[in-house]
Amino acid sequence: MTPNLEHDGGPATRDGAGHGARPLAGARGWLISDGKAGHETQARGVAEALGLAYEVVRVDPKGLWRLMAPFGPVAPGEAVGRPGGLLAPPFPAVAIAVGRTTIPYIRALRRRAGVATFTVILDDPKTGARSADLISVPEHDRLRGANVMTTLCPPHGYSPARISALRANLPADILALPAPRVAVLLGGNNAVYRFDAPAEQSLVDGLARLSSLGASLMVTASRRTPAGLMQRIVAAISAAPHLVYDGAGANPYAAFLAAADALVVSADSVNMCGEAAATGKPVYVAPLAGGSAKFRRFHDALAARGVTRPLAGDLAEVGGWSYVPIYEADRIARAIEQRLGRRQAMLGGLVARNDTGCEGVA
Repeated sequence: MTPNLEHDGGPATRDGAGHGARPLAGARGWLISDGKAGHETQARGVAEALGLAYEVVRVDPKGLWRLMAPFGPVAPGEAVGRPGGLLAPPFPAVAIAVGRTTIPYIRALRRRAGVATFTVILDDPKTGARSADLISVPEHDRLRGANVMTTLCPPHGYSPARISALRANLPADILALPAPRVAVLLGGNNAVYRFDAPAEQSLVDGLARLSSLGASLMVTASRRTPAGLMQRIVAAISAAPHLVYDGAGANPYAAFLAAADALVVSADSVNMCGEAAATGKPVYVAPLAGGSAKFRRFHDALAARGVTRPLAGDLAEVGGWSYVPIYEADRIARAIEQRLGRRQAMLGGLVARNDTGCEGVA
C-alpha cells in the first residue's frame, strides 16, 4: 500500500532550525498525520525547529480499524514498516505523530524500526506513556511519565526568526494602517464552545472599544465563525482603519500576526492562542459560551504567565503589557535532541547515516 507522502523542501535552512547548529539538521523525518491542518501545524513546527528534511505521511484507517484507534492495531493489509507496505524502510531518524488515528501507526513503526527511529507523539495519545519514545502534552492534560514533557502552548512554526522576517516584509496595505495595529483572529463554534448572543455582543463591543481608542483592526475569521457575526464586526469598526479578510486569495493570517501591536483571539482555539503568544505582544481573549475544564486550565495558565487578559468593552488603553514570547516547538526539539544524545551514548556512539548523507543519532 503506497503512503500519501508530501515532501518538504530544504528544511535545514528553514528559520525553525535557526538557533545555531542543530544535531539533526538535514536528517530524514516522517510526520504521521490524520490530515487535520491544526495537527499538521504542530508536527511541522517541531520538524522545522529540528531542521529535519521531512515528509508528511497521511494515514486514513477505515471501518473497524478507525473505530479502534487509538487503542487498536493497524489493519494487517497496510503492512506498516515492511518493504512494500506503509511507512516502509529505510526508516527516518525521527517520526512525529499527532491525532487519534495516527497512534496505532507510530506504535507499529516503533516496533518495526527499533532504535533506528526516535518516535514522538504530540498531544495525549490516550494509550499511556509507552506508545512513543517521547510524548509532549499540554500542561492542561493529565498524562505524566518519565518520557512525557508538558508545554503551555501547542508547538507551531512561528519561530522568533520567522516572525522577525515577516515583520521586515509586511504588505503595503498593512503598513498603511496607523499604529497601534490589532490582529483579530477568530474561530467559532466547536464541540465545547459557541458564539451565543451575549458572546457575540461582547466581542463586537470589545472591538468597537479598541477602534475608539485609536487602534487599526486586522480581522481574519475561520469557516466556523458565524457569518452574521462578521457582518456585525464590519459594521462596528467601519469608521476606523481596518482590514478584513473575506476569504478571497491567500489568508493574511501570518502577516497580521507579525504586524500586530496587540491581538484578540477567540477562546475556542488553543492553536491560535499559542501562535499569538509567540509574538510577545498583549493578547486579549474573547470569551464564548461553554468551555471545558481543560480549556479553563489552559486559559488560566496563559493569564497567570502574563500573556492574556479578557477582552472587554470598557478597556482604558490598547495593550500595555508584555511577556517573554512562548515558542514551544524549540523546547520539544531540544528534548528530542537530548534524548537522542543519551540514546547514542548508551549504544556506544552508534550513529545512523540517512540517505541524504547527513548523520543522525540512531
